[in-house]
Amino acid sequence: MNEMPLAEMNAETTPFAPRKVRSDWNPGNYDLRDTRFPVTFSHLLSAQPLRRIIHSQPYYLWRENGVAQATEVRPDLLAQSKPPTTAFTGGSGRYPVIERYGYVWVWYGIPDHVDPLLIPHVPFLPLDGKIPRYMQRTLRFDTSSPLSIENLIDLTHADFLHAKTIGEAESASDRVEVEWTSETVTRTRIVTQRSVAPIMRWIGGIRARHQDFRSTLHVHLRSGVAISFPRFRPGYDIPHVQGFVPVGRYRSHVDVTQYTAAAPAPFRFVMPRTAYMFQAEDNLAVRLQTERYVDDSERLDLHSRFDKPGIRYRFQLEQLAERQRRGDFSYRPDAEPGRDISQLLGMDR
Repeated sequence: MNEMPLAEMNAETTPFAPRKVRSDWNPGNYDLRDTRFPVTFSHLLSAQPLRRIIHSQPYYLWRENGVAQATEVRPDLLAQSKPPTTAFTGGSGRYPVIERYGYVWVWYGIPDHVDPLLIPHVPFLPLDGKIPRYMQRTLRFDTSSPLSIENLIDLTHADFLHAKTIGEAESASDRVEVEWTSETVTRTRIVTQRSVAPIMRWIGGIRARHQDFRSTLHVHLRSGVAISFPRFRPGYDIPHVQGFVPVGRYRSHVDVTQYTAAAPAPFRFVMPRTAYMFQAEDNLAVRLQTERYVDDSERLDLHSRFDKPGIRYRFQLEQLAERQRRGDFSYRPDAEPGRDISQLLGMDR
């Protein structure tokens, strides 16, 4: 068993101050800065403000002459001579905001460090965000974003929690690979001769007994954006994006886009609806895990040394958090959130 250090996120006098460290991993205690979060779908934005939360920091979003706006106080308070503001907006009250891939992306961190190139590249989504609304779903989880992401990295959880939809665990071969940078972790699972996923048999019209699949998940550590490209043969590609927005220590908001445009009807319409079913199944599991983290009594959070992708995710997350605790919010040379990941996802295979 391995034991990972934990970033203890105690409140300090400034939102960018160093944090204390504990001895074991607690996913509810990470608060990474200088990144863009996809806080809502573009089509939800109108002249009427809506409110979102990132690590308990408020964001008010609306459209002004068709352009997306984001502030930390209600729009009507901006007209005050001295509206209440924090270091997150440099005293201006306004966050940098941009729209891409059907999402509204806001900056979370030091305003002077904002960079439009830090938005993750999503090769299968149209840049202008023209995406059918039936492909978009909003989910909520009773746990922290890192814990949800760690469960997502371990794709074998789907063999048990979601077996009635996407199939059981038995196969001729099953291989898991992992690679990483200072800002990302990528897990690829390659399975051969597995029973055809029930939803593809019932709704997708796949009559074969077995299918192969290759599923790559690319996770951005700071923003919690998880980009997934599962390819089933025979069958269809089910590319999707999940933006895990940390509302608080044990709450997360996730806007999911399942881009099933290349699949035939009715599968392309039905598959995105499974997000709600998966949410209920996943939330039941992570809620039970979260109960252990809420209790601050002496405990060790242990895990198997064979869980390589999950261990790597924890390690990279802690390395990044440790740099930020030292006041280093920079991106290393190997970190290019906006680089083309088409080949990495296996879209050409």
